[in-house]
Formats: sequence, C-alpha cells, structure tokens
Amino acid sequence: MKLPCLVLTLLTGIVSAQDVPALKAAKITIELWPEGKMPGRAASEPQALHSPEKTDATRVTNVSTPTISFFPVEKKDAPGMIVSPGGGYAYTVVDKEGTEIAAWLNKNGIAAFVLKYRSPDNRDGALQDIQRALSLVRSHAAEWRIDPKRLGVIGFSAGGHLSARASNRFDERAYPAIDAIDQQSCRPDFAVLVYSAYLDDGKGGLFPNLNPKADIPPTLIVHSEDDAKFVVGSKLYDAALTEAKRTHQFLLYKTGGHGYGLHCEREAKAWPDAAIEWLGKIGAK
Repeated sequence: MKLPCLVLTLLTGIVSAQDVPALKAAKITIELWPEGKMPGRAASEPQALHSPEKTDATRVTNVSTPTISFFPVEKKDAPGMIVSPGGGYAYTVVDKEGTEIAAWLNKNGIAAFVLKYRSPDNRDGALQDIQRALSLVRSHAAEWRIDPKRLGVIGFSAGGHLSARASNRFDERAYPAIDAIDQQSCRPDFAVLVYSAYLDDGKGGLFPNLNPKADIPPTLIVHSEDDAKFVVGSKLYDAALTEAKRTHQFLLYKTGGHGYGLHCEREAKAWPDAAIEWLGKIGAK
C-alpha cells in the first residue's frame, strides 16, 4: 500500500516551509489524508506559529494539513504511541508536549508518532485526525516494525481530552471510511492522559462526548491537585472508569500545576517514571 500524500521527509528534515524545526528529527512526516479526501473542515487562515508566542515551547496554529511525524526505535514489533500535544485546541505545542515526549518514549523502547491535528477550535476534526492516525499506523505496522496490537495514545491537556475521546469513541468512526486504511481499527490498545483538560462539563458531570461504558483500553490518568481548573475532570473520569470496572490507574499528585510536559519541578515530576512502570505492567513496552 502506498503512503498517502507522503511529505518528502528523511533524517535530513522536512521539505515544507510551513512545518517547524522541532519536527525535523522525525524519520518521516506523513499527511493523514489523501488530497481532497479530508472530512470536516480546514482552518480559514494559513498555518503559522501562534502569536503572541511564548518562549518555552513552539506552538503551531491554523493546521489544515494534519500529519504524523514518526520517531522509530531499533527493534522489531515495537510498541507505539500516538502523541497528542496540548494547546487548548487553539494550537499544538509540537515540541514540549510532542517531540520531547517522542524522544522520551524512544529512550524507553517505544516508537512514537507526533500528531499535528487540526486547529483552531476544531475538536471534531481533531478526533477524525487521531482516528485516522491510529488506522494509518496499523496499516503500515509491518513496514514500520510496529506491533499493531500494542499501539496506544498519550495526550497532554487538550491532547489528553482528545486521547480520551479516541479511547472510548472508536465503535463509530467519526467520518465515513475513505479507503483501505480505514478498515484498520482506530481503537487504541492503551491510553495515558496527562493533566487532561475538558473531561468535565462544568456542572459536576463528565463531558458528554465521553463514553466511559465503552470497551475502554487500560488507561493511566495523571494529574495534580493544584491544577484546579482541570483536575476535577480527571477525578470524574477516574470515578467513571472505576464504576465501569475498566482497567486503569490514577496518579494524583499534590503539586505540579499544568502544562509542564517532562519539566515539572514539583511532586508530579515523578509521573514519567511511574508511567513507564505502568506501561510495563500492562505489557505495553
């Protein structure tokens, strides 16, 4: 099967002025959708760095050409993870919650695929993108030396919400199948949700686009008490998975805040080692 819309990318970098330097270390970057076949809507403005920009990370917005950037490991039948950065669905933080996470996963024997999903304010498009990414990776599992039965998702903030949706909204694909790739499952085999946003409805319940009664794969929830705006959603999701008797673990730290990636200096700094230990326990690494 031919790669759909392969962006000409090798270890030397991405041949596209619109892509960002943080993704140049990827072996390949691939457009998710064949030309003219992307469901849903695109951005109304050209892709650009978010403005005003901060200095701690690279933020890309107005994404109309969603991609995955592949960071492989040197072993056969490796586990893999789709990495969904945060950004409030306004942009994606492609390095701190993307390529840095890929490097950490690679160090621990896990292949990584950094997802650049559609933005801004396009949650439906983002769900279509992550479902397509899961199916696309499985369709190339043999070629990319990935175990198609050990393909998970990891997401941060808005990307955590997106990863949660992917892990419980897979029974009905969010778009009509367009080719053979979409015959592959879009259900992740495990999920890691780090300081997820938007899991609650603001009224004491889960956000209605989540379905905790689905056949949700093993899930690790990571949050801290001092992320007051969003920790309630993780608590509600933990309670819902407990009630539904779904395999999961909730790492709730006293301090950590929000948006730290691998750079937390408070109690939540323990999460990366704890996550690798958990992945080992469920057979995902």
